[in-house]
Amino acid sequence: MINILVIEDDESLSKLYEIVLHKEGYGVYNAKNGREAFEIIENKHIDLVMTDIMMPVMDGYEFISMLREQDSRIPVLIVTAKDDYMSKNTGFTLGTDDYMVKPVDLDEMVLRIRALLRRANVMAERKLTVGDTTLDYDAFTVDNGEENSMLPQKEFLLLYRLLSTPNKIFTRFQLMDEIWGRDSKSDPQTVDVHINRLRKRFQDNKDFSIVTVRGLGFKAVISA
Repeated sequence: MINILVIEDDESLSKLYEIVLHKEGYGVYNAKNGREAFEIIENKHIDLVMTDIMMPVMDGYEFISMLREQDSRIPVLIVTAKDDYMSKNTGFTLGTDDYMVKPVDLDEMVLRIRALLRRANVMAERKLTVGDTTLDYDAFTVDNGEENSMLPQKEFLLLYRLLSTPNKIFTRFQLMDEIWGRDSKSDPQTVDVHINRLRKRFQDNKDFSIVTVRGLGFKAVISA
């Protein structure tokens, strides 16, 4: 599922955006400011961000600036009441991809989101390529050019998550929360079982490896 992060301190607007985006088939996470948004990005896979500008704690400008400093390529759509040239110029200069002025036409908002996702090759492909290896999110398959394998759902989602942000360390609890869900009764050691299966399955793959970081968790390392 494609996940959209909505950063909006107006609770009624945030809920409205969530309802509209859910109807379009997107997963939605909500944050009231940039600081909360970064906590979500640290723990969830986010494909696109919608953000207001005027917010407490960390406003939209500061959020976008910090996001781009991290070399993140997540598409960003500003949705704000600020319609003056200087605000728009600041937003685009900092690295936003699109800009809408409130009150927004919700149908147009959805169209712009689709366009941004296409541009980022998220909507069109739903595929992740690492060297000669391609992961197809819709089919749960991994193709290395010589063999096309269909993985069990949890194994595929685990591998896709790790390879989506290489070198990022994930704790067992983060992976359990995102892939198995907060209400899962599975033991966190289940992650180790699936990691071991993935290592065995892809031990001869030259494009990536899965590394255990002692005391912390796991990360994917892309071969040079």
